[in-house]
This record gives sequence, C-alpha cells and structure tokens, in this order.
Amino acid sequence: MSAQAKRDEQAAPSTYPVKGTGLGLRREMLDEVLNTPPPQIAFYEVAPENWMKLGGKYARQFKTITEQHDFVTHGLSLSLGGTTDIDIDFVKEVKGFLKEHKIKMYTEHLSYCSDHGHLYDLMPIPFTDEAITYVAKRIQQVQDILEQKIAIENVSYYAAPGKQMEEIDFLCSVLEEADCKLLLDVNNIYVNSINHRYDAETFLNRIPGERIAYLHVAGHFQEAEDLLVDTHGSDVNDPVWQLLKSTYERFGQIPTLLERDFNIPPMKELLKEADYIASLQKQGLRKSA
Repeated sequence: MSAQAKRDEQAAPSTYPVKGTGLGLRREMLDEVLNTPPPQIAFYEVAPENWMKLGGKYARQFKTITEQHDFVTHGLSLSLGGTTDIDIDFVKEVKGFLKEHKIKMYTEHLSYCSDHGHLYDLMPIPFTDEAITYVAKRIQQVQDILEQKIAIENVSYYAAPGKQMEEIDFLCSVLEEADCKLLLDVNNIYVNSINHRYDAETFLNRIPGERIAYLHVAGHFQEAEDLLVDTHGSDVNDPVWQLLKSTYERFGQIPTLLERDFNIPPMKELLKEADYIASLQKQGLRKSA
C-alpha cells in the first residue's frame, strides 16, 4: 500500500457514516424492502423533501424500515449557492427528521436551485474565489443548525459561467473552507470529464480522501460523442465501473450507493448492480492491503 493510501485509510474509515453497498429508496420499493429486505443492501438513501411530510401508511412503513436499516439523506432544495437566504425553518425540519429516524448523514449538492423561486434544476456555481467564501459560509450555517457536519456532492454541469479556476480546485477549496464532508459522485466525475475535456483519473487523484463520506454511482445518457447527460435513468456503464474500481484502489473500501431515479427496473436487476459494486469493493480492499 502506498504512503498516501495508508494516510487515507487511517483518516477516513472511522468517519464513514455507513458501510457496504446502498440503494436509493423509492416508495414503490417499500413493500418489497419490508417483506423481503435484500441482504446485500446495507443502507438506504432518501431525499428528505419527499418523506418529511408523509402520513398514513407510507409514514408507518418508512418508520419501520428506518428502525431496521441504516439511512442517509440526499437533499434537493437547500440551494447552497443560491442568492436568497438559507431557509432556516426548512433546515430545522430536516434536523427533526434526521433525529426521528436516526439518520446517519445529511448531504446536498454543490449547486443552486433557486432564485426567488425554485428553478427545478441543479445549476452550476461559478468557480471563483468569491463563490468559495460565499458557499462555505452557507454550508457552515447549515452545519451549525444541524449540529453536525454535512456532505456536499460534486455535481454534473454543462456550462461554467464566470469560471476563474478548475472544478477540482473549487471543490477542494469549498471542502477545506467549510470544513465539511464530500459525497463523491463517481458518475459525475466521468460525465464532466467528457463534457469538459479533462482526465477523470487525474481529477480523482486530487480528491482529499479524508473528506469522503460515501460514494454515488449511477448511469447516464450519451447525447453525442462529446456530450453526456447525467440522468440516473440507465444501468452503470463500463467507463464508470472502471472509474469506481480506480476509486477503491485509491481510497479503499468506501461505502457506495447505487442511484436510479427513473426507468427503475425490478429489484432483482438493481441487485445485480449492487452485487457488482460489492465485488469491486472487495477487489479494491485486496489491492490496497
């Protein structure tokens, strides 16, 4: 094992909120997860906005599942890079939700999705020094209210308005200044590397391993040879699997969640990908030993 890999292994595992392989939970999965929970799924992820105000049968089912399994959350509407004030009431609602269900971590996107109204999309934050300071303060504000660190996700983007630095420099600077964790999306690294013509492995090697909380992996759509669209609507493809394998070889056996937001196949098909994630995790652990 390299000296850097040893440092990453020593720094990171104790900070992982979950372990193993995870899956994004959808309402249509509730009955199946309750009645025949797949043993290879160690944790689940939900968007808190979709579950906080549920009542009736769904709320009871969700409570039962969170009592039996580890959970993390991935927010959709905090708008860390937005121009309006952080919605403190919403963050307090999230805090109560995390506490009620003993959820292990709250994560959000390094982007913005509002401008005096919801934009219903994840917009890129300009890669500038001013934006680093601005976003870091907003992340710290959220962490202060929640009384815990959050993880921010590197996002896919299709334009870089006002760019003054590279994406990796912006990401690392925000992580350092905000003193937060990283939800590392491997598919987004690959998508951005094609769309913005950079080397994905070089980007990966710049990631501070001690900041990683867990990983996302997902499928995307190829619009053109030089344009990929981050859809979460298809199977993970070979280049992303290869980059995930490189991630394990670089950082060790990091918890990893399979994202699938639409065109959701039967559970047995999702579990094939979950099993493949687990096999790559084991390979990476053997190589780093």
